[in-house]
Amino acid sequence: MSNRKLIRPDLSEMKGTAGRAVRRKQTPPEQTNAEEFYYLKQMAARTAMVVVLTDGSELRGWIEWYDKNAIKLNRQGAPNLLLLKHNIRYMFKEEELKRRHKRAT
Repeated sequence: MSNRKLIRPDLSEMKGTAGRAVRRKQTPPEQTNAEEFYYLKQMAARTAMVVVLTDGSELRGWIEWYDKNAIKLNRQGAPNLLLLKHNIRYMFKEEELKRRHKRAT
């Protein structure tokens, strides 16, 4: 049998690297509050909105109230609606629709 030499790192080298912890990327926050900011801004200005539902129908009105799962849409000349968010495909400001028509002509 032959004698085997163990390879050990120099302790002075180990002390220099032990203080440095490996930094991992932080996980992104679960909620950015962007949705809350958008709703509050539109509610304060009573912005006329177009809400397109998953079945393709469009509703027009302004957002009076919202929570995690629903928004309340006030409509002029029609009943107010409580819309569940999972039924909404997308929404946009009604003025964007008017701008799009001006560009097309």
